[in-house]
Amino acid sequence: MMKWEKLLSAKRLGQENKDLGLNYDIRTEFQRDYDRIIFSSAFRRLQNKTQVFPLPGNIYVHNRLTHSLEVSSVGRSLGNLLSNWLIKNGHNHDHIREIGSIVASASLAHDLGNPPFGHSGEKAISYFFIDGMGRNLKNLYSTKQWNDLLTFEGNANTLRLLTNQFGGKREGGFALTYSCLASIIKYPWSSSHPNGIKKKKYGFFDSEQKTFHKILDHLEIPQLGEDEYARHPLVFLVEAADDICYQIMDIEDAHKLNILSTKDTIDIMMSYFDSQTSIDKIHKTCTQVHDINEQIAYIRANIMGKLISECIEVFCENYKEIMAGKFKSSLISKIPNSSANAYKNCTNLAFSKIYTHDSVLEIELSGCKILGTLLEEFTNALFCKDSYYSDKLLSLIPKQFNINTDDAYTKTMSILDYISGMTDVYALNLYRKITGIELKGIR
Repeated sequence: MMKWEKLLSAKRLGQENKDLGLNYDIRTEFQRDYDRIIFSSAFRRLQNKTQVFPLPGNIYVHNRLTHSLEVSSVGRSLGNLLSNWLIKNGHNHDHIREIGSIVASASLAHDLGNPPFGHSGEKAISYFFIDGMGRNLKNLYSTKQWNDLLTFEGNANTLRLLTNQFGGKREGGFALTYSCLASIIKYPWSSSHPNGIKKKKYGFFDSEQKTFHKILDHLEIPQLGEDEYARHPLVFLVEAADDICYQIMDIEDAHKLNILSTKDTIDIMMSYFDSQTSIDKIHKTCTQVHDINEQIAYIRANIMGKLISECIEVFCENYKEIMAGKFKSSLISKIPNSSANAYKNCTNLAFSKIYTHDSVLEIELSGCKILGTLLEEFTNALFCKDSYYSDKLLSLIPKQFNINTDDAYTKTMSILDYISGMTDVYALNLYRKITGIELKGIR
């Protein structure tokens, strides 16, 4: 069984010898995690990264930054509820009351590793190595390294971004607490594990293997197999916060963009409620609020509150399994049938009408073309350095990315660090410049 006194550690990666004590001035160590993330340039760049819909003109839909802030808000609520439940059940460890802060910080950071252009960005990077010019480089990498490239994973990239010592940076990367970092690792196995190959989801690249084991060993999280650990219990809350936010908010955005009608939007949202008391309360409020968007926002808020309560109930009901590392489901998949059916209907609606909408497909196609071209140009320059063009192109890469090494995998990951960290607009502008479509100062 995992123990909270080990799981809740304020020790920081790269600063293990620092004496923290418990006498905090203004902020706890876990609150400092939150501040380090929210004031970082990596977090600011999320404001210009696609969530689902193209970045807005006059209608403001979600981007990666607003999504992350909302997930963090829900995560804090989930963490506080769990903290209260643990205290009532006799857990009095010093950091129990900080669970809300830990989950809020991990939720805030959960999408930092996602490349531009939404999930199509991950697919574009993988496709480059599966069926693009990158496939010719296979012999340069080990099997584990090649698996990383074939199934580029935003979750693994988040751990790399937060922990890697980039050029000119301090040891430990963001130097976050072990507990915060572990709470982000949704898939505690590598790309070479059967789960990684089957699901194309994994938690760390080969480059972060030692860091991954260091974090989980420090927190005494049990190893389940040769290449798999148990999840940190707070991962389930971060995952639930994301699950609660993304699809409901996608439906709200689709309504604002006139992809879904008002009737369809309200009908699908109201299907979450089977209690007449709740239905009457919502109807009463909606008769007092005449703005349609406000009505939908109010219904959405009630859904989120209901799902938060139900997910915590699932966690508490399965507490022993979770603490033993044996719980294999997401919390959202175990909520009561009324909510589960509504959630499933939302998923079906999203895939049938939202994620296949022309505006979504167009940004995905554009993202594939832009990222594919950037990868081809920079990778070709990286492994064919003797040309004038290659030297000039590589000079565009910031010094923090280590391309001056003989190790092919390290060089390739540095290119991926650079490209995956770009905003949609930066990637588009660079694509235009290096392809000659646009050149500053020439009209």
